Amino acid sequence: MTLLEGTFPVLATPMHQDESVDYEGLKQNIEHYIRAKVAGVIVNGSTGEFVSLTKEEKFKLMEVAAEQVNSRIPLIIGTAAETTVDAIEYTKKAEAVGADAALLINSYYAHPKDNEIYQHFKTVAESVTLPIMIYNNPFTSGVDIGTETILKVGRDVDNITHIKESSGEISKLRDITRQGKGFIQTFCGSDDLVLESFLVGATGWVSVAGNIIPELATDLFNRFQEGDLDKAWEIYDQILPLCNFLEDSGKYVQVVKRGLDLQGLAGGPSRKPRLPLTDEEDATLQEILSNLQVVTH
Repeated sequence: MTLLEGTFPVLATPMHQDESVDYEGLKQNIEHYIRAKVAGVIVNGSTGEFVSLTKEEKFKLMEVAAEQVNSRIPLIIGTAAETTVDAIEYTKKAEAVGADAALLINSYYAHPKDNEIYQHFKTVAESVTLPIMIYNNPFTSGVDIGTETILKVGRDVDNITHIKESSGEISKLRDITRQGKGFIQTFCGSDDLVLESFLVGATGWVSVAGNIIPELATDLFNRFQEGDLDKAWEIYDQILPLCNFLEDSGKYVQVVKRGLDLQGLAGGPSRKPRLPLTDEEDATLQEILSNLQVVTH
């Protein structure tokens, strides 16, 4: 089984001006992240606008990403769906293309109860053999999965091996990490709590900011692992304005895509109803990038 730890940028899905998917742009971006020495990449996540994509587009993105990555770094594929049947289909497809793991959230419209979430995760995971990273994000799904439910499904299902914790409650990540030792590992899913998450035992970071600053995001984890806390805090202080802007703007997808465009990478528009950044938001982003010494075009 591939080791899953470190900084994993959750990639934007590049698009042309007509909002069609820019698959060539995705390939180029993946090469950029591999050169930046990220631990791995994730496609078809929330930052990748998965809810705005057709099934055919999701499948093609899986295929293109797997072919481009070509086992050089770990690839996690988002397989979220509103129904269990669809989530099984997407997760089987992720396994078929050679993903190293699947990222799976609960239904995000039905607001299921914990026992329903347990059954959803268990049923999908047991349909495949690849590792599953379950995902708790109450801001997106409207449900904050109970700690006991997370621990129970991780304990009961062998290939549920990781959780992306995005509740914003550091105590929850701490409790899952400590009580789940030996059967489930935690990844931070809140960009503005990443170093705190490492300090309480998280072994990885699903990073939105890593789209824009992959080297710094990777260096933060590496310095922490090396025990150089002073340098880790220095990097964290440096990137926090970007992390906070991503978390607080309500436009994290647009921020990422604009950040990519400004660096000469493939970003493009987001699918409507998402609208571009306002002039003020754009100016804020450019100021943040300037302070980070990110070269823009």
